[in-house]
Amino acid sequence: MDCRVKPGNDDREWGRSMIPVVDAHHHIWRQGDLPWLKGPMVPRIFGPYEPIRRDYPIGEYLDDIAGTGVERSVYVQANWPPEKAEDEVAWVQKTADESGWPHAIVGYADLMAKDVSPALDKLKTYPLMRGVRMQLHWHQNEQYRFAPRPDLADDPTFRKNFAALADYGFSFDLQVFASQMQGAARLASDFGGTTFILRGAAERLFEALRARHLHPQERPGTHRLDREGDRRALRRGSLSLRLEFPGREAVDGLSGAARCASRGDFRTHIGRAARRSPRHGGEGL
Repeated sequence: MDCRVKPGNDDREWGRSMIPVVDAHHHIWRQGDLPWLKGPMVPRIFGPYEPIRRDYPIGEYLDDIAGTGVERSVYVQANWPPEKAEDEVAWVQKTADESGWPHAIVGYADLMAKDVSPALDKLKTYPLMRGVRMQLHWHQNEQYRFAPRPDLADDPTFRKNFAALADYGFSFDLQVFASQMQGAARLASDFGGTTFILRGAAERLFEALRARHLHPQERPGTHRLDREGDRRALRRGSLSLRLEFPGREAVDGLSGAARCASRGDFRTHIGRAARRSPRHGGEGL
């Protein structure tokens, strides 16, 4: 791999030649579709969000990723009102039909409904629909809470509806806090036919457990964390969780880029890209 930035090459050419990347979690939005983004500013788990209180269309997203090597992307639901879950997928599908981006959609479905199948039947009609995200993370601090209670993964209604995901070929985006990991492990163990995508807190929890400290959002006194129980739940081979990557070639490219970083070329380039790209798609979206 040639790690040099050749004179005359622009950022886009450099990024594409070095690392073909799939952005596996991003958002676009119209502010008018998101009540939580229109309402009064309140403390949220993903921090201050004044810069995103506006429309963020696909054209601006494409400008932001220019030169980074991103060649495909996955749109993840952005918490439209639950009753408008199909409208969200329809809008993103229309955007993709017109612009060519994104290339896959993770939508929302209420897995606590009496029967989720009618909703999944509607979502399945959209060609780019690939998975479902229903956020399960619950915290004693209401500002960090997305689920009505901490044990939805064990709820019989949730599990009955969850079983339908495999019939539609849909993945599930899993988001939980540390105190919920044992329930998440049971869910993954019992539904081995469904691909679980680790998002946000769930993804970082593995790093937190390995480092033997709490997730940054877990403040002393908010939970009693059963560390030994979590380690048992996460022992090798105990979970049917898979981290989804864009492919072996991209992983190999990332490995090569890490080698380049020691010489500063890659880090300098990515630093430039990061500075000109706003943060979007925090774990609360």
